[in-house]
Amino acid sequence: MENTDTQQMWEERYAESERIWSGRPNARLVEVVSTLPPGAALELGCGEGGDTVWLAQRGWRVLAVDIANNALQRAAAALEAAGGDLAERVEFQRHDLTVTFPCGRFDLVTAHFLHSPTEWDRDAVMRRAAAAVAPGGRLLIVDHAEAPPWAEHIHDHVFATAEEVVAGMDLDPAEWERERVERAGREGLGPDGQLGTLVDNVILLRRR
Repeated sequence: MENTDTQQMWEERYAESERIWSGRPNARLVEVVSTLPPGAALELGCGEGGDTVWLAQRGWRVLAVDIANNALQRAAAALEAAGGDLAERVEFQRHDLTVTFPCGRFDLVTAHFLHSPTEWDRDAVMRRAAAAVAPGGRLLIVDHAEAPPWAEHIHDHVFATAEEVVAGMDLDPAEWERERVERAGREGLGPDGQLGTLVDNVILLRRR
């Protein structure tokens, strides 16, 4: 796959420091998936591997995807550091999801905070994510519903609502069950350790 401007942007973003994210699994993933039986999972935008490791530790077989080689290398290192036979359950692939998309059907497809400052057809990518869900499987999308309280420079950005994200996918309601489509708050820590309330869009859809 040829490099794109979006990939270059993310490669440079990850090159800015040795760690970008916390290394912990996303709170909504833990909240939703802890009660599900393990199966095959597709993780879109795996970053540095916090969710990948957590899923593999719980018996999921994971196809972890990111646009940046730097991210994939860090995720693989995190998986190795976690030890055990986790590497046998995980495959890493690089995709610019606007250009190529992973093959297969999955019991769980996740996309956490799959935002980008570059222009892209996010609705089209989310439709492809939904198409990758196997019958009886689930699509979990978690987005920012509003800017974190410590991110003053983006407070004027208008975020899509959970209903708008679902509408953009244009899914057949006869084929999909809405288990959660909501705006939900949670406590979180900012980059300097400050405590604040984060507000997410949580979208959990089950293919009938």
